[in-house]
Amino acid sequence: MKYSVIIPVYNRPDEADELLESLTRQTVKDFEVIVVEDGSTRPCKDVVDKYADRLDVKYMTKKNGGPGPARNYGVEHSKGEYVLILDSDCVLPEGYLAAVDKELLDSPCDAFGGPDAAHDSFTPVQKAISYSMTSFFTTGGIRGGKKKGAMDKFYPRSFNMGVKRDVYLKLRGFSKMRFGEDIDFSYRIVEAGYTTRLFPEAWVWHKRRTDMDKFFKQVFNSGIARINLEKRHPGTLKLVHALPMIFTVGLAVLILAAVFFRQMDYWNDTLTALWLPNGGCIPAYILCLLPILLFIVMIFTDSSIRNKSLVIGFYSVTAAFVQLIGYGTGFLKAWWLRCVQGKDEFTAFEKNFYD
Repeated sequence: MKYSVIIPVYNRPDEADELLESLTRQTVKDFEVIVVEDGSTRPCKDVVDKYADRLDVKYMTKKNGGPGPARNYGVEHSKGEYVLILDSDCVLPEGYLAAVDKELLDSPCDAFGGPDAAHDSFTPVQKAISYSMTSFFTTGGIRGGKKKGAMDKFYPRSFNMGVKRDVYLKLRGFSKMRFGEDIDFSYRIVEAGYTTRLFPEAWVWHKRRTDMDKFFKQVFNSGIARINLEKRHPGTLKLVHALPMIFTVGLAVLILAAVFFRQMDYWNDTLTALWLPNGGCIPAYILCLLPILLFIVMIFTDSSIRNKSLVIGFYSVTAAFVQLIGYGTGFLKAWWLRCVQGKDEFTAFEKNFYD
């Protein structure tokens, strides 16, 4: 058997149903599916049973331990040459496995991953979140679907990740990290000398979080994870990883400066401003807010054009601020606790990833 599809699930029966349905439509049929129920209170066994006559599917249960150990448990019981790791909130186009097959035939590698996209059926909020997680203006391009340059390494992510089963087992799979465990595994794959590649045509529809509150929690923990990853793999922290933190601090400084200048003008009954050659002026508090306004216009315009929807453009502005501030504040919290106070990898990773 060539592929084993590993799907960890925690209280997501509806999502598991959609993913399994999409697997029945694959044009390549040489695969098994292993669903690992990670201590759910709303199990998906009835959902899995529906597909017993259409898929080679196994349903397994274990005590809740997080996504990494659940994936490892599934791989231990798999038979495929390659294990394909998918998040339960993904849906596959019918040519997904065919695209993976073609890439491996053209240029074999030890580990790989593909990009994600928003499906037409996604809500405007889901499409806005998908935009914020893939746009160059919010991620610096590190999460996009373009091939890296010759000097860059590609690090697969667990929503759409493939690894040779023997490589997976040699490296003991995912760690017990609750957040950033996929990047940790990818770093270990590269550090061990194995090859990784982006398969740009092997993309998935990825729902991510369904509201802004859940999205904030997700990216906040991603910010925490980045510092923990640097502690585990020194030298992996790049400037682009710190940009959300810089954005968050800069945003706070600009807003505080705008309030300060506005209040000073009120108290002194004057106007602090940039005076123009023609006699006009731009108030100082407006100058402080101008970069923020320009960012809002840029996100709104780009997302509205890409998604052909002003509504999604509007939600994308909110999603962009949630993503950058959430990640930035998580990054700052982890920096303070780990780098300043010198604490060990802390309790944020003990929280349940799927809540």
